[in-house]
Parts: sequence; structure tokens; C-alpha cells
Amino acid sequence: MTPIKVVYFSDVLCVWAYVGLLRVDAILRAYPQQVHVEHRFCSIFGDTAQKIPATWGEVDGYRAFNAHLRHSLEPFPEVKLNPHVWTDVRPASSMSPHLFLKAIQLAERDEACAQGTFEATARAMRAAFFELGQDIAVEQVQHEVALQAGVQLSAVEQLLRNGRAHAALASDYQAATTLGVQGSPTFLLNDGRQKLYGNVGYRIIDANIQELLREPNPDQASWC
Repeated sequence: MTPIKVVYFSDVLCVWAYVGLLRVDAILRAYPQQVHVEHRFCSIFGDTAQKIPATWGEVDGYRAFNAHLRHSLEPFPEVKLNPHVWTDVRPASSMSPHLFLKAIQLAERDEACAQGTFEATARAMRAAFFELGQDIAVEQVQHEVALQAGVQLSAVEQLLRNGRAHAALASDYQAATTLGVQGSPTFLLNDGRQKLYGNVGYRIIDANIQELLREPNPDQASWC
């Protein structure tokens, strides 16, 4: 049986996408052979200096956003939030880490990195920001995270120089628009027919997967 593909669109600076990885892990534990998760990026925090003050206030928007995150994460003790996130540590854009991570993803596909390197580095990048309070929009921080994950930077830098990483990221952003991705994270199943976004509970995701396992024919409309 061909594994069911779940496309996980996310922005690395989105805390709900970080929480969503707990659900991704639960999915893969429950369906280790039946489900394949494909990680792609969408742009929610492309310009944080514009987004956060516009959403949370010009005067004290960053502190208000930090307070909101701390309150929102209270039900999730598994997720640690550094107190300096968005108050003192303010990445300018998620596009920079997205581009770097796309280069690693391509390097893995080219077999220039070991299998699993991209996902491990992406998780480490999110943890560097949310848990360690590091500015992951900064190149030096990206390199440090990647080296700790065992990435060969020469392969990554080549993909950045020749434009392939840029093309891959542009493809992700365009696909997010075409598929109607409305937020981070977004789970897409059944070639985009089933779309779940935001802080969606695991049981809802599981119900959608079970429906596809029950009727794997892509031409059959799902009742879920």
C-alpha cells in the first residue's frame, strides 16, 4: 500500500507549528508505515517588524505578543518558551531560516546529507528560537544549529549559491497560495481535499487519516 501523504505547511516562527510537531510525532507513531509527512513552508512571519506591531500594538506589541504566547502555551508543558522570545529576541523574517532549511532539504534529496537530516535540523532550528531564545534569522545561528545537527555546510551553501534553494522556497510559498493555506500550521490530506489548520487536536487529524485508510481511492470523495 502506498503511504498516505500528509503535507505539513508551517512557518518556523509560528509557535502553533512548533506545538503541531507533537501531533506530527503522534501521527507517525500511530501510522509508521501508512503515513508519510511532507514538510513545506508558508509565509506568516515574513516581515515581523510590520506584522507584530500591526497586530498587537505599536507601543508594546512585542511584549503583548510574548504574554499571549506564554498564556497560550500553559496547557502544553511539553513546549518550553524562552522568556526573551519576541521581547528581546526578534527575528526579522522567517524567510531566512526557511531558505536555509530548504537548502538542507534539497541536499538530503541529493544524498549530500543523511536521511532525516532536514527534519532534525528544522526541529533544532525551532527549538533554538522558542526554547533557547536565539535569533534564527541570523546566518551564524543557522550555521551553528546545522553543524550541531551534522550538516555539511558546503553542500548547503552550494544550493544557496546556485539558486535551487530559492526556487524550492518559492515553490512552497506558491503552493501554499494555490492550495489555500490560511495559517500555520496547516495539514493537507487527500491532495488538498482535506485541510486542517491552526491549533487542531490530534483526534481530528486522526479521524481524517482513518477515513483515507478506509477508502484510499483518491477519486472517492471523503465523508470526513
